[in-house]
Amino acid sequence: TPLRFMPPELMNYQGRALVIDPDVFAAGSVNELLDRDMQGKAILARPRPGHNGDPDYIATSVMLLDCAKLQHWNLRKDFEELFELKRDYDQWIILADQQRASIGALEPEWNDFDRLTPDTRLLHTTKRRTQPWKTGLPIDYTNRIPVPLLGKLLDNNGFRLPLRYKRHPDPRQEAFFFALLQECLDAGSVTPGMIEREMALNHLRRDAFEVLRQTPPLDRVMQDMPVSVTG
Repeated sequence: TPLRFMPPELMNYQGRALVIDPDVFAAGSVNELLDRDMQGKAILARPRPGHNGDPDYIATSVMLLDCAKLQHWNLRKDFEELFELKRDYDQWIILADQQRASIGALEPEWNDFDRLTPDTRLLHTTKRRTQPWKTGLPIDYTNRIPVPLLGKLLDNNGFRLPLRYKRHPDPRQEAFFFALLQECLDAGSVTPGMIEREMALNHLRRDAFEVLRQTPPLDRVMQDMPVSVTG
């Protein structure tokens, strides 16, 4: 996750960088961000006040960076401070240590949390339990389970029952992902063999080829979105 702070250094602190999480998908062109007037800001990102109990939370999952203004970002130094307990990870990841005046706001459509509308430019599938490429697979991340619910997840022998990824509540977001995957197949950037390997590793749902056959082309998926559903 901290690698999101490395692009300015990689670009010799010149030009602009657009940083996105791997579970963010483009529903439109992002080129206009690279030409946007940043009004002197070093960073544009979406505010998410109140998330995780922080009133000034900044979502760094999508960031537009003016690399020349971020010459104090040095990943080796930052990691050294982290391991020396001079830097707090939770504060680092939400830019709490960055001068607030250097951060501008991105509109919600540039980091749309689990919402797909005609205005969405970057769809961010933040709810891991319903990420549409994992439906039906065993959950492979650490679960945070409230203590009152823990008993319901144990069988009679005290072993925890396996949890699985659920289907996304918005069928269009599932169709959107698989339409993008089909475009990658058509372009040759993804091959059927790659899909089979990812299915064998439980990185991709086992019915992926069946879902691909049933998914309409991307332009049809994008045509009919009068309502969005938040998962």
